[in-house]
Amino acid sequence: MVIHEVIIVGGGIAAHTAALYTARADMKPLVISGRGLDQLSTTTDVKNYPGFPEGVNGPELIQASKKQAERFGAKYIQEDVESLRKEGKNYRVKAGGKTYSSRSIIICTGASARTLAIPGEKEFWAKGVSTCAPCDAPIFRNKIVVVVGGGDSAMEESITLAKFAKKLTIVHRRDEFRASKIMQKRVFDLKGKIDIVWDSEVTEVFGDRFVKGVRIKNLKTGKTGEILCDGMFLAIGHIPNTAWLGGSGLKLDKAGYISGVMTNLPGVFAAGDVMDPRYRQAVTSAGTGCMAAMEAEKYIENLKATGKY
Repeated sequence: MVIHEVIIVGGGIAAHTAALYTARADMKPLVISGRGLDQLSTTTDVKNYPGFPEGVNGPELIQASKKQAERFGAKYIQEDVESLRKEGKNYRVKAGGKTYSSRSIIICTGASARTLAIPGEKEFWAKGVSTCAPCDAPIFRNKIVVVVGGGDSAMEESITLAKFAKKLTIVHRRDEFRASKIMQKRVFDLKGKIDIVWDSEVTEVFGDRFVKGVRIKNLKTGKTGEILCDGMFLAIGHIPNTAWLGGSGLKLDKAGYISGVMTNLPGVFAAGDVMDPRYRQAVTSAGTGCMAAMEAEKYIENLKATGKY
């Protein structure tokens, strides 16, 4: 079996950045990118990534980053990862029914936004339906938006959007928010700019080419209605893509995230949204991809210097 110096698991900007840096370090990285799309590849217009004053199409940014890594020798296989195990001095990654061996691992499997699974949600994804106010808020300048959620993330999204939107409505399933008191106060202080619909859920998103509104239902009375709007932001949390790490010995936090670039397993590093429940930005993912790559390079150099390679 070929023993790689580094295997990178993931197909987003963190993975491609790690691939670029490790390839330039002559580590000949193998990238197991998965069959599904990363979050940037589902985003049509990225306006906050440095170096693109007019913005850049998400899929184009990902493909260009991949080609850049390939230019320096990174190799890619498109299979879904299944497991990670330590075996002797090496790590074994199983993907697509095959096993790959490596001295070091960089995990960049990201996190998936929780969705409502309602009619219109997929149809209008990136056409008014979003999960990232810092990414998309400027697009909704002087427009009407709906935010779904009641935790701190929903408050943060609402505060960010309120700087741009003409009107904002928060739809929450309960009669009080779960968010911290200080975050609630910041939202309540924006009364007049932000309306709140309690005890309700969004049941459908509708529109033509883009979102035109949402249908809601009161969970206590059963009464239904509509909110005409230009966009809906989901702020109901993310799920880190770490289920495949069960039995690996890698420590995760209570929410299932990897806690930082450096993990508890020697030679295993993490980057991107899989270890970042707070920022979740393309530029921070790229930054941690660089950090993980440099740490992996140092790890391999140390193994060689100490005769443990």
